[in-house]
Amino acid sequence: MKTKNMMYVALFAAIMCVLGFLPPIPLPYSPVPITVQTLGVMLAGGILGARLGGLSLVVFLLIVAAGAPVLSGGRGGFSVLIGPSAGYLWSWPIAAFLIGYFTERFWHRLTLWKSFAINVLGGILLIYSIGVPVLAMITEMPLDKAAISAVTYIPGDLIKAFIAAYVAMKMRSMKPIIEKDQKYVA
Repeated sequence: MKTKNMMYVALFAAIMCVLGFLPPIPLPYSPVPITVQTLGVMLAGGILGARLGGLSLVVFLLIVAAGAPVLSGGRGGFSVLIGPSAGYLWSWPIAAFLIGYFTERFWHRLTLWKSFAINVLGGILLIYSIGVPVLAMITEMPLDKAAISAVTYIPGDLIKAFIAAYVAMKMRSMKPIIEKDQKYVA
């Protein structure tokens, strides 16, 4: 891997750490708080692409597993990777990869609304489809109740998906990282 690509991966892992300093919004009916870190997941995929975006989130999860308190609320350590929010956390590298994959796939005809749709697909639907069942399993909560508790996250996640799409489109016009490092299918 090129040094430049390693720097991009490290930069987005650091961005995820910084986003973890923003305080979470705890919910009385769910052990999973509302955080801003899913914005970083969407940005990593939309700006770095599939391979580097996914890798940056793997590096971030390794930092978390090592015990650094970089998750929102100062959480860290291996225990959070097997706790109620584990499914959400483990889905982050997959979500960044998926967002990056579709961003690369539609790169030459990517619009703000296509980027938003990609973020909704990878940054919301995929994360929920992994996070909700794991939450239900770990907390022994019925799956329907876990799914209903996740509805609370949707408005904020839609805003984060739009912000990530907007920033990714601006980055694309200023300094397209993906175009220089990837080959595309037209």
